[in-house]
Amino acid sequence: MANQYPRRHQDQRQFVQFVFYQVDPAWRRLPREEREAGKRAAQAVIERFQHEMILRTYTLIGVRGDCDFMLWAVSEELERFTALQAALLATPLGGYLTRPYSYLAQTRRSIYVDKHVHEGQEGRRLRITPGTAKYLFVYPFVKTRAWYRLPLAERQQMMDVHIEVGHKYPSVRLNTTYSFGLDDQEFMLAFESDHPGDFVDLVMELRETQASEYTLRDTPIFTCIAVPAGEMLDLLG
Repeated sequence: MANQYPRRHQDQRQFVQFVFYQVDPAWRRLPREEREAGKRAAQAVIERFQHEMILRTYTLIGVRGDCDFMLWAVSEELERFTALQAALLATPLGGYLTRPYSYLAQTRRSIYVDKHVHEGQEGRRLRITPGTAKYLFVYPFVKTRAWYRLPLAERQQMMDVHIEVGHKYPSVRLNTTYSFGLDDQEFMLAFESDHPGDFVDLVMELRETQASEYTLRDTPIFTCIAVPAGEMLDLLG
């Protein structure tokens, strides 16, 4: 297949990372003063990097048992993620953090959306612009190898139906990024919405589409609640 993506589009891409953290229960048994110092040091790191990249903070306290908070980071430079993680791990809190899940991806154009272009949409595919929704639903996604052996026209027909279902739920905003060669999954999907019920209905309806038959893996799924960095850390205990 001929290259459909000129170099000018390649240069506009961003790296995207979703990192999920869990705090060692031993940290909660530390004196309050030590915990406060660790939280404020971590908050200072996060807020510093928020001036250098797109960096959103989410809590999973009370929502999921194997991680406590998540950082959604977007940067043109992959090395900025290394700098962020190193600075966070160097704080007093960092010594008590594990990262049970971490996903890396990159923006790029989709080959399936040419008939569904809306004003301003093309730039949003290449540039992540998080909205202000309260909830973010994140999961890695892998297609079966059989999917890639289908003719493009057949895949396009199935994706047209898939996309039309998505258009029925305007309250759910999708951010699709690509992990081919960068991480274990093929795609990272991040849905923003203020209405979890709409997302539940969307996922249920998508299960009925023909394209869904070619899904190999779409778990684990994370329900994340957007909160400022200080509140996110205070919820840890």
